[in-house]
Amino acid sequence: MERTYTTSELAGIIGIHPNTVRLYEELHLITAPERKPNGYRIFTDLHLDQFINARLAFQVEILQNGLRRLAVDIVRATAECDFDKAIHLSQTYCRQIETETGHAEEAIGIVKDMLAGRDEGDGRDEGDGTLCLGRSETAAYLGITIDTLRNWELNGLLRIKRKKNGYRIYTDADIRRLKIIRSLRCANYSLTAILRMLTALSADPDTDIRAVIDAADETVITACDNLLSSLSRAAANADRIHHNLCRMKEKYHLNPPL
Repeated sequence: MERTYTTSELAGIIGIHPNTVRLYEELHLITAPERKPNGYRIFTDLHLDQFINARLAFQVEILQNGLRRLAVDIVRATAECDFDKAIHLSQTYCRQIETETGHAEEAIGIVKDMLAGRDEGDGRDEGDGTLCLGRSETAAYLGITIDTLRNWELNGLLRIKRKKNGYRIYTDADIRRLKIIRSLRCANYSLTAILRMLTALSADPDTDIRAVIDAADETVITACDNLLSSLSRAAANADRIHHNLCRMKEKYHLNPPL
């Protein structure tokens, strides 16, 4: 006989408030439970497994570049018992985490070059000094949306040169700066904090970059290091989520075999 749980019992096992259980149901993050004649909810091991995965997915707060949206999509697909879809999304999630990890590591390298007085790039991509891209090309190159790029410009994070025809051009230095901004935003660094550093640098080209960065609440390198730690935890959780989903698909037999 299948084991069942009341709302309070399920909440106790997970370690959350009973209201959180009801909230997850309202947000379609778990399968809608059956109810007794008196209206009380009846939860099963399926709901317990769904909660375990949801808590793993939401444990690490990384909002940028679609990671949070992917986490929500995985949880909702699991709530719909579409385990094939959830497994596919979890694989995409893992790949995106790997991409963001590479971005953060690159941003740290760029900042270390700046602190050492080297601002010529790494010689692998745009470092040859020949890069000259339009707005849509830049957005695609960085893996961000045009709206995101436009928002950063409107908030004063960078000033872009224009050709005689009025079109924007993004140079090597612009791309390096944008890579730092991208990782800091992924680390939940505020636009204000980023702008404070960049404004100081723009106001005085001879500004001591290390002093400016150290004057912030967190250094850029520390912020990116923290991001790498968060991404590492998210990657570990993603592996557990993927394993759980494969087990759930086999356990509940709710999808036809591939």
